Amino acid sequence: MNKTKTLETDRLILRKITIDDAEGLYKNWASDEQTNKYIGYKLHYNVEQTKKLIYKWISEYYSGAIRWCVELKETHEIIGMIHATTNKLQDKSTQVGYSYGSKFWGNGYATEALEKVIAYLFENCDFYIVESVFYSWNEASGRVMEKAGMRKDAELRSRAIHQETGERGSIIYYSITKDEYEKMKNK
Repeated sequence: MNKTKTLETDRLILRKITIDDAEGLYKNWASDEQTNKYIGYKLHYNVEQTKKLIYKWISEYYSGAIRWCVELKETHEIIGMIHATTNKLQDKSTQVGYSYGSKFWGNGYATEALEKVIAYLFENCDFYIVESVFYSWNEASGRVMEKAGMRKDAELRSRAIHQETGERGSIIYYSITKDEYEKMKNK
């Protein structure tokens, strides 16, 4: 059963990714050099590369992947994506990852989407822990996690190597438990 349901915030729509999203994801995300400094995907040089990735993601829906395309509600412009892993079900934990085109940074969209996804995962998917991870050279991602109510769990020093500079950095883990979420929600 696929758990990716359409979610809405004041400014965003989070929905399943379709092949029709290829042009928007390519233009605003996959070909964005600034964005690709922080994610594990290589920069796309044409929309066909983005289509191949989307076909892979669509096939993963059948095995339970939880993945959303994020678009602006007002214009329907695609600004990025957010997903939750489903391979840690035995301890009721999931790891959330997200990435947005650089021209959309600094508007609070990442926090808005992450807050909505955290609520969905706790309220509809029976997870107890939602975690996320970022590299030390992407401190803005850590601030998004903090604003969404997550707290720092651990820092694995010098465990990451930047793909462009070759410099070492830390892998930093954040999480929120269902109990912490409930307390935050009821304030």
